[in-house]
Amino acid sequence: MNKHDPRLIQAVRSIESAAQGIPLRGDLEAELAIVERAQQRGWFTPDEDEMVLTRYSQYLSSRAALLISLEQLESTLRPNHVKWSDHLPAFTAAFTAACLMVRGSSFIIDLAKKRPVIWKKLDEPEQHFGLPRSTFSNLHKAATDRKRRQQFQLAIEFFQQHREEILSMREDPTIAPLIHILQEEEQQLSWQQQKIWRRRIFYRWFSFLSSHRSGYRRVMFHLFRWSGSAIAELRQPGVKPSGAPKRISPQQREELLALARPGDVFVTRHDDAMSNLFLPGFWPHAALHLGDRNELEQVIGKIPAPIKPRYKEQIRFLEAKKDGVRFRPAEETLHVDACLLLRPPLDVDSLRDALSRCLSHEGKKYDFLFDFRTTDRLACTEVIYRTYHGYSPVFFELIPKAGRVCIPAESLIDQALACGFTLVATCNVTPSSINKGEAAYADLALSRKQL
Repeated sequence: MNKHDPRLIQAVRSIESAAQGIPLRGDLEAELAIVERAQQRGWFTPDEDEMVLTRYSQYLSSRAALLISLEQLESTLRPNHVKWSDHLPAFTAAFTAACLMVRGSSFIIDLAKKRPVIWKKLDEPEQHFGLPRSTFSNLHKAATDRKRRQQFQLAIEFFQQHREEILSMREDPTIAPLIHILQEEEQQLSWQQQKIWRRRIFYRWFSFLSSHRSGYRRVMFHLFRWSGSAIAELRQPGVKPSGAPKRISPQQREELLALARPGDVFVTRHDDAMSNLFLPGFWPHAALHLGDRNELEQVIGKIPAPIKPRYKEQIRFLEAKKDGVRFRPAEETLHVDACLLLRPPLDVDSLRDALSRCLSHEGKKYDFLFDFRTTDRLACTEVIYRTYHGYSPVFFELIPKAGRVCIPAESLIDQALACGFTLVATCNVTPSSINKGEAAYADLALSRKQL
């Protein structure tokens, strides 16, 4: 692998952000107290429901992001013509993601297996949180699967054999965040191993590790098999075949870009379940359209010198995804199945100031907790909120949810329209069509009925 493959860099960013959603026991004192009270009385009160399900959906979102990162890492290793040690960064990323997932699932399972009230609660479907039925039972089945435990055990042993080489990568600025996470997770590994060996009888894997090359290939193969089967379980059968193309075609994308102006907001949807899991509503995601360099500079003046090298020719959007808040090309942001386009009601001066302000958020991490009270990490709709809030007539109202405040994408649409945004167009709500004017508003109403 080249140093470093862009897909590896993206995976590292995603894993670092997703770790935020896999809390340690000490971070969950309030939730643990709620669970104990609920177990004693036999049910959860509405406010307890809100807090527990918020934390659970955050965990599931982080787990899904880690699984997708493993899926992306696998693609970086297919040209397998270099020596095994060159792949240590990829192993480190994959193993860190696996450690986070195993710790998170083990904690939740241990909590629920002795407390039927929490098991039952986490298995309930809850549209408000984007939770389908039986998510916890499926998680338990995956986490206690014998083959997956064997595969993780092999990864632990490989890490232990090559620990010093792996930890030496702390000097690499790309890999350093993973080493920090891995060292925190390392203290859990001996406990996890004891637990694994207590639950199941495993074959000894050391013979597979006698050769560096064969050991490396074997351990990566098993890690990716482990993640791949978990991803398959998360996809909804019949929603969309795996590998099917996105419904927004290149021609539609060009038509949408021709309609768009700098400052417009794209709210998007993927049909496949992995992209929509644990996010409520038909419209789960938002991105800010900035236009190409010339279009943006016509609005804000010269792009600031520190930012200009990253605002490459193909860039059109500022968007927060699991790898952080990044400038992105239209081919990435509009690689979706449906979208709608909103235009802010700002005068020239306000739009200039708002878009200049938004550039300061580029490079920040993604916020898996969806808590808008802090600015060091941003979720997708928070980019829109922090760009436009306070520029009259745009004033968004943050929605309290279990001790945090945020704006889900569906609420963002409603609030934006209420303070003067215009719905410019919709794409593929009505199959294979871009609609404007009254037809676009009819599409928006139709999308709410499709939930």
